Amino acid sequence: MPKMKTKSGAKKRFRVRPGGTVKRGQAFKRHILTKKSTKNKRHLRGAVAVHDTDMGRIKQMLPMAGL
Repeated sequence: MPKMKTKSGAKKRFRVRPGGTVKRGQAFKRHILTKKSTKNKRHLRGAVAVHDTDMGRIKQMLPMAGL
C-alpha cells in the first residue's frame, strides 16, 4: 500500500487550530489593490476559519492533520 501524502499546496495554505478548526488566509488581497476600497482591504485582513462545507476536502488534502 502506498504512503498517504499531504498536498504540498494545502500544507502551505492551511493551519489546524487546537480546537480542530482550520484557519486560512483571505483571498483577493494580493494584487490590483489600487481599485479596491480601503474598507474592503481592511476587512480582508487577518485569518478566517474554513467553512464546514469545505472541511471534507481539507481532510482529504491533509490526511496527517488529525481532523
